[in-house]
Amino acid sequence: MTVRLERQGSSLIVHNSTEKRGAITPDLYQTIAAAMEQARAPDIRCVILTGGDFFCAGGNLKVLATRAALAPQERRAKIEILHDVIRAMHACPVPIIAAVEGGAAGAGLSLTLACDFIVASRGAQFTAAYVKAGLTPDGGLTHALSRLLPRQMAMQLCLIGGAISAEQLHALGIVFQLSPIGETLGDAHKLAEQLSRGPARAQARIRQLLNEAQDTTLSDQLDREAAFMAEAQGDSEAAIGIQAFIEKRKAEFQL
Repeated sequence: MTVRLERQGSSLIVHNSTEKRGAITPDLYQTIAAAMEQARAPDIRCVILTGGDFFCAGGNLKVLATRAALAPQERRAKIEILHDVIRAMHACPVPIIAAVEGGAAGAGLSLTLACDFIVASRGAQFTAAYVKAGLTPDGGLTHALSRLLPRQMAMQLCLIGGAISAEQLHALGIVFQLSPIGETLGDAHKLAEQLSRGPARAQARIRQLLNEAQDTTLSDQLDREAAFMAEAQGDSEAAIGIQAFIEKRKAEFQL
């Protein structure tokens, strides 16, 4: 199966190729970028990234081997294509869920950690084995790992090229949900449906605040929170939510 973008209800689903363990291709970059752009439509509430038996094996080493013949600026430009995708995911206004069967490696792990929620199959393995090929991580992987993992675990992944299991990442709170093999996409859909019943604009503000908090000072973050809270208090979503809370019933936000 080739890379494709599917609309299902209020969700967009990026299906990675099932060939070569889902190794990254230009089609995958383009499809994710298209999903991030389409996610700005008001009727889209979630994006799901999924694949075959192995979510994404990262870069194709046979392709990467040809990069040595390129000028340094050309090599850098090709890396920036991935980085632009990561930036677009970071700026996406709706939650992104990774439905990971089998595992993810290299830049596939970068894409996984750029998502807001990870639903992984039990026994899935995650690796950052760039070092085994004499390479260094990209796709924001060192940024994510240094914030999510204990230092020794991040060093094991990156300097030794070891693996970490979905169960370990779940225990650390990085994997949101462990699913039986073959059921990650179904469980991701259930999570997407839950998210779609929430207040869309409030969710977008919260997502932006959490993403920006990683790289800002407390003072700057307090300013952002004040601005967003003031904005939210004047929003119709707050009127619906507050009234439901007062009346001790579940809020029903407009889709």
